Amino acid sequence: MKSYYILFALLFFNAMNAQQKKQEQYTTLPFGSITPSGWIKNQMEKDMQGFVGHLDELVPDLINDPIYGKGRLQKHSKAKDLGNQKEGDAEGDDQYKWWNSETQSNWWDGYLRNAILLNDAKALQKVKKYINEILATQDADGYLGIYDPELRYKFNSENGELWAKATLYRGLLAYYDYSKDPKVWKSLVKAVDNVMQNYPINASSPFSSGEKFNGGVSHGLTFTDVLDKMYQITKEQKYLDYALFLYLDYSKTYQSEKDAQLQNILNPNYKLQSHGVHTFEHLRPLIVATYAKNNPEMEQALALFLQRIREVTTITGGPIGDEWIAERKANATHTGYEYCSIHELLDSYSVLLQKNGEAKLADDIETIFYNAAQGSRNPNHSCIAYLKTDNSFEMMGTKNGEIEPDRKQTRYKYSATHQDVAVCCNPNAGRITPYFLEKSWLLEDNNTLVASLLGPSTVKTTIESKPVQIEEITQYPFENRFTFRINNPKKAKFNLKVRKPNWATKIIASKPYKEIDGFLLFEENSLEKEAITLEFEAAIVVKKDANNEKYFTYGAQVFALPFQAEEIKGRLYKTGFYDIEYAPKEKLSYSFIEENNAKFKDGKIEVTLKNNSTQTTEKVTLIPFGKTILRQVSF
Repeated sequence: MKSYYILFALLFFNAMNAQQKKQEQYTTLPFGSITPSGWIKNQMEKDMQGFVGHLDELVPDLINDPIYGKGRLQKHSKAKDLGNQKEGDAEGDDQYKWWNSETQSNWWDGYLRNAILLNDAKALQKVKKYINEILATQDADGYLGIYDPELRYKFNSENGELWAKATLYRGLLAYYDYSKDPKVWKSLVKAVDNVMQNYPINASSPFSSGEKFNGGVSHGLTFTDVLDKMYQITKEQKYLDYALFLYLDYSKTYQSEKDAQLQNILNPNYKLQSHGVHTFEHLRPLIVATYAKNNPEMEQALALFLQRIREVTTITGGPIGDEWIAERKANATHTGYEYCSIHELLDSYSVLLQKNGEAKLADDIETIFYNAAQGSRNPNHSCIAYLKTDNSFEMMGTKNGEIEPDRKQTRYKYSATHQDVAVCCNPNAGRITPYFLEKSWLLEDNNTLVASLLGPSTVKTTIESKPVQIEEITQYPFENRFTFRINNPKKAKFNLKVRKPNWATKIIASKPYKEIDGFLLFEENSLEKEAITLEFEAAIVVKKDANNEKYFTYGAQVFALPFQAEEIKGRLYKTGFYDIEYAPKEKLSYSFIEENNAKFKDGKIEVTLKNNSTQTTEKVTLIPFGKTILRQVSF
């Protein structure tokens, strides 16, 4: 038996028998405590006027499917027509039975979070109606899910039992965290108890489902998101113990999506190969399981998994997800990333940031949000790319024109729904900004507010039972200047920590500070009103990826050379909502030269590159990656 199998067996034993919980660095604030301002608020408002706010009108059959109520799945239920091409996506039709639960619950999760953070009165009324209707589907025993009594908890094949619950309960938990509605909390407690009673800890196997494709089963591992949040609210250890149980059961059973199984993490020869979305969302269960007990072996597994993920992530933060990782390394032209993968990795990193407080993680999160995520949005229309590459030379359905013999590839385009493939990325595009904001401010030791992810926002909370509000006024990442305007009417005494980005070359602050582990600490703020100004100076940095390709960065942003394109509108869903493809007006590519004379000016980088067609040097202008459609970013 190889040494990692022995370690694997010991890890299981040690994980289950460790007694003390691993200490967490920060505490999250109740959802709604942090609201957007500036350009982020403007973008969220446009999203609510766009596909995020209207997806239920664009794909009504999917969003309005009563799968949690009168349309629950039964033994003889058949796969529904979702309007998508099913070739090459998975084995069998079982996954299509539960898909609508993911689509509608993830959409509602994003919709209600946007409504709360924007204080959108009309949208909040719609949310309240939805909450009441979904709670009305709960059975007397607490069951809140998509299966009829003859099927629930009795599976030996692919199913969406835990996945449908995870996607639904995440939104309900955010709504409770904001509203403190006791009816919602009572429903959630009963629903989670129902799961724990029917899949008893250490006496059942929720992830046993045969030895065929079971992507929905392994998606269900993210039920640990619910358990982690239940713990954050109650501090009851039973929720973390159950999360650890779920992760270990997932690791012991057959899974078609297996990258995060302990034996594979501990195998030094294993390479990431699974469906990218699963791999990056499964980082969260591993994190929660690691912090459930103070276990060094689990910490080792977490460190190994994080390193593997970094190897499949581009400089812009785009993790391979087109759709499978397939033992590849990240490549600016030849590996694409799915919007779902972008969101899941950002969410996973933010969970770890809350728990370990490492400043580097916050830099990674900002890289994802301000580059890969923004760079997969259409800057001119309300739509996103399902799949996107760093170097995007065309968006005509395929990956830069590459032909995939086993499928008709249509994912490399912009769409308000992507219904021809799956309505999964668009709901997640509505979630990503609220999730980013949720961890942008954190609390340490009940007396220190931590500006962990930088951007325009306002945080309202209480310190020493006294109200405190801080406005973070900035155009970041387009500018690197900040004003933290403090309103402290009861003169609470608190500390302010602001993360120092890893690219900062100089700090200019209006108030003395201490620099500690990548954060600037401004101590004992107790004035009724105060404004702290801060500026991080930056310089152009040329970063090199694993393929020796060069990227130009300045501050938190990556810069790209935009190419002119012909816009080709396809399917019309509703006035203003399209599928859109882009063809290059001219096929161009450029190479890096050492004597490039790169200069940053007015939010752009002027640089000299070699035109590969003419073999001559040209002075060109790079713009923020997030403002581009067709582009070259690595040279």
